[in-house]
Amino acid sequence: MHADNLGDRIRQARQLAGLTQNELSQVSGVSVSLVRKLEQGTVADTRAATARKLAAALGVPTTALMQSEQEWKPAVDTGNMWAPAVRAISAPMPPVEEAAEAAGTADAVRAAIELQRARRYSELAAVLPAVLRDVRLLAADDPHEGRPLLAEIMQAVGSALVQHRQFDAADRALGIAIDHAADGTQAAAAINTRCWLLLRRGQLADAEAEAVRWADDTEPRRLSRATPGQVSAWGWLLLRAAAAAARNARPGEAGTALRLAAAAAAVTGREAPMGRDPLRRAYGPATVARKRAEDAAIMGRPDRVLSIAANIPSTDTTDHRRHLLDVAHAQAELKRPADAMETLMGLHASSPEWLAQQRYAGDVLTLVISRRRTLTEDMRELAGALQLSQ
Repeated sequence: MHADNLGDRIRQARQLAGLTQNELSQVSGVSVSLVRKLEQGTVADTRAATARKLAAALGVPTTALMQSEQEWKPAVDTGNMWAPAVRAISAPMPPVEEAAEAAGTADAVRAAIELQRARRYSELAAVLPAVLRDVRLLAADDPHEGRPLLAEIMQAVGSALVQHRQFDAADRALGIAIDHAADGTQAAAAINTRCWLLLRRGQLADAEAEAVRWADDTEPRRLSRATPGQVSAWGWLLLRAAAAAARNARPGEAGTALRLAAAAAAVTGREAPMGRDPLRRAYGPATVARKRAEDAAIMGRPDRVLSIAANIPSTDTTDHRRHLLDVAHAQAELKRPADAMETLMGLHASSPEWLAQQRYAGDVLTLVISRRRTLTEDMRELAGALQLSQ
């Protein structure tokens, strides 16, 4: 398709499929009024889940509709906050009077990763320039000690930058992490984050291809003899492949990847980190369950989302917070606004910096308030935090 905007691409695909707007609405489950608004350009953008429904009904990949769309802008622009850290990723090393000390540098890396995992992004951005300088110095002076630490911190930096839509800088950091990884599981952590980067950029086909390629490379020859870290690394890459395929209206490929991911989770039997370091991202049955709930949300099955969510234990992780947005959206779709607001306000209270970067949160709140004549105090507070136009 060569159309320049979303509406034109939808109309062109619909005409090629021989469907009227009413027929597209019936097949996709998207309201005819939204189909009309999208084609007319009254609404210039839409949620990925809606695009997936339209693409599936039209028999095209989701990316055929979504390409060239302008990127969504978060409620809080954090570009300036991250600028010193971005420069420190690959800036020329300044002269120093003494070499970096391995134990102290390792402690600094661990503290920075803990800030990233706790979603304390302002604090992380403030300490990163010094941490990155010391780790890069150590990697140059003592590669055996420094290179794994450099891979570890660059993977964490890449993750934080993806979260804040600093995609080019994140890609540079993740490339360094992959190049300096000490083993396959450490490399897989960075590759997993890079696949997430591609997903957030809307490069669904690229994300699926990269995840599948690396999953094939990291698949344990014998699961019974693989370490939990090796199985977790393999499972996460399969989940990325499943997520990309599901969003790109490729349910067969998504289902195959998800079945393999579930098999990997069954082997671990619990949430296991990708490697010996407990700070690495965990993987197990609950991780796969959250992915099944996400798929149900994409497929427009809010009842299924809540049914799956009821059996998922709560954890203080970014993955679980993302899952709670699926829960809030399902609650809103099922006309349970009080429950949706309780979920959203809980996220706002625990992770305000993270929530401000989530387009999904604004979509859920918009759905909640669209059905009300007056807003509650919590709704107004959250609308202000997410900078929704009212």
